[in-house]
Amino acid sequence: MRFGRKSTKATPPEDVTPSADAAGESVAEQSGETSAATEADEARPAGPRDVADVDLDDGVSRVDLTSLLIAPAPGLELRLQVSESDGAVQSILLTGDEGAVELRVFAASRGGDMWAEVRRQIAAETARQGGTATEHEGRQGIELHCQMTVQTSDGRTGVQPTRVVGFNGPRWFLRATYLGRPAVQPEEAGPFERAVEGLVVRRGDGPMAPGEALPINLPPQARRMTPGA
Repeated sequence: MRFGRKSTKATPPEDVTPSADAAGESVAEQSGETSAATEADEARPAGPRDVADVDLDDGVSRVDLTSLLIAPAPGLELRLQVSESDGAVQSILLTGDEGAVELRVFAASRGGDMWAEVRRQIAAETARQGGTATEHEGRQGIELHCQMTVQTSDGRTGVQPTRVVGFNGPRWFLRATYLGRPAVQPEEAGPFERAVEGLVVRRGDGPMAPGEALPINLPPQARRMTPGA
């Protein structure tokens, strides 16, 4: 996985006793519902994971960015969004030929549902700017599909779609924003989604306010390899 840098300016029942046959149907239906629920649970992704749940001696060569450990993702390149004003890393991008996924990770309260709150915030801000945001159920859980009207580089008006997914962890929250084809064709987003599910989050033990960005730092060898670092 290669490194790159990109600068940026700084959602009354009837009382009926069933007959034996009806009772059998009821049990069968409940069994079917249980089976379907089990299959849905098994289909849900196992990650991103907390560092406490991962054996870091598992042979996977992850890039250590302090709060995020990123496993190699074939066909994707790791880039960093860096503030021009102070050089601080603002977000991480995994980019490919057909799109990208932007990653941001924050502190959160224990046992809270920060994704529900963030969805409302994103939807309100998108509407304020004249765009739309709708909730959908995806393979990674509840997604927010956003459409924003933007001006292209040649001065024309276009629509920029994004697909935002949030993950609540133990005292952390990770937001993944899919761009390009992964935003509009989730069925084609496999490499990007697998890269997100392979992430490991290191929250740290220090006190942090919910919503505060977790630190992102390059390892020393990457600083030497990255142009302009």
